[in-house]
Amino acid sequence: MTIASDHTKSAIQKGVYSMKSLIEVCVVGSILICVAGAQESPRPALRKGVSVQMPVANHAVEMRAADGPNATVVAITADGKVFAGIEPTEPGALSNLSAETVYVKADSRVPFQTVLTVLDALRGKSVVLLAASPTNVERAKIVSPYGIKVIVSR
Repeated sequence: MTIASDHTKSAIQKGVYSMKSLIEVCVVGSILICVAGAQESPRPALRKGVSVQMPVANHAVEMRAADGPNATVVAITADGKVFAGIEPTEPGALSNLSAETVYVKADSRVPFQTVLTVLDALRGKSVVLLAASPTNVERAKIVSPYGIKVIVSR
């Protein structure tokens, strides 16, 4: 049987104290991260929609209303398919939308004639063409959409 020396006992006690200090530092660090995260500006809520690769427009302005729960968003995918919200639709049926303002997000690879067909169907409504943010933002950060308001006369 071996008996631990005083030197060994003090080394063990130092290890225990340094482990307690490490745990305390981790807890304090976690609390600071939580507090800092809670003070960030509110991010728009994610909602169901059709994903498209939007073009970048340097003169677009932030359109927070496009992220609203009652916003009417029309999406045009790269292959030319048109969606009202998440439901596929024909461009001609868009004239039946009840919203006064319609947000259109078109894939940057879609032929412009398809966008014009959608705009023609939305004639008489306030239309906002959505674009990607003109500034460099972090990839993991959710940002409000940007857009350009256009008027399509009757």
